[in-house]
Amino acid sequence: MRYLLMHRLDEAEPRNFEPSPEFLARMGEFVTEANRAGILLAAEGLCKSSDDSARITATKGKKTVTDGPFTETKELIAGFGLVDVRSKEEAVEWAKRFVDVFVQSGLDVEVDVRRVNEGPHPG
Repeated sequence: MRYLLMHRLDEAEPRNFEPSPEFLARMGEFVTEANRAGILLAAEGLCKSSDDSARITATKGKKTVTDGPFTETKELIAGFGLVDVRSKEEAVEWAKRFVDVFVQSGLDVEVDVRRVNEGPHPG
C-alpha cells in the first residue's frame, strides 16, 4: 500500500523554510533509514509560496490563477514523502518518526498520512 505523508509548516516562521545544518543532518538520517528499509519511493521539500508558485481555483467552471505568496493560508504543504508499506499503522509509525525530525529541532509541524488510490489505471 502506498501512502503520501504531507507535512505542513507555518510559512510566516522563517526558520521553517531556512533549515539549520542540524535539521538537514537529521532529515538526511531519516531519509537514509527509510531508503534502507525499502519503503521510500519519493520525498521532496517545497519552496516558500513566494518562490515561483501559483494556485488555480475552479468555482462553477471559472478558473482563477493566483500567484504566491499565499498570505491567506497560515500553514502550507511544505513537502511530502511517498512510502510503500504494509499497512496504515506502518505508515503512521514512519510518519511519527518523520515528525520527530522536526520536534528535535524545536519546530511545530503537522503531517497528514493519506492512502494513495491505487485503483485500476488505463492502459
